[in-house]
Amino acid sequence: MARYGMVIDTKRCVGCHSCVISCFMENDVPDGYFRDWVTEVVSGEFPNFRTEIRSERCNHCQNPPCVFVCPCGASYKDELTGTVLVHIKKCSGCKACMAACPYDARFINPKGYVDKCTFCKHRVDRGLDPGCVSTCPTSAINFGDLDQPGSHLLKLMEGRIVHSLKPEAGTKPNIFYLL
Repeated sequence: MARYGMVIDTKRCVGCHSCVISCFMENDVPDGYFRDWVTEVVSGEFPNFRTEIRSERCNHCQNPPCVFVCPCGASYKDELTGTVLVHIKKCSGCKACMAACPYDARFINPKGYVDKCTFCKHRVDRGLDPGCVSTCPTSAINFGDLDQPGSHLLKLMEGRIVHSLKPEAGTKPNIFYLL
């Protein structure tokens, strides 16, 4: 089994929103909704502060609370890739998964089901990168198998400060940010 994930280099991200636009177009996301977004975080105190710009989305967690609380079995982990997905035909729109997600990475599609990032499964299944990866002009967003020894993702993390969002939630996210 693979463990698909992303490594996002916050020193390369310029906040251009190409990832958001690409995702919107690639996945026919309804107007006013987003599967990914850009966040700017300023930390520290003057004169020693840092701005971190990062592209965020579903973290495709190893321990996904959204899957465990779904009463319909609509939210699930793909057995081959570890990716967290939604069977839209099984989804009742109850929002239990939305309440359980500590990353606020889901929304109710106007058609009545929960929607979220799928790592562009339709593209990855054809051997392509997710849309956000392929359109990032600075190559800040990187995708691949985190369990593949010597992978591009593991090489990117070597010697860098690496963090994930909300590690205290215990979800074991598969999205990592480089500082």
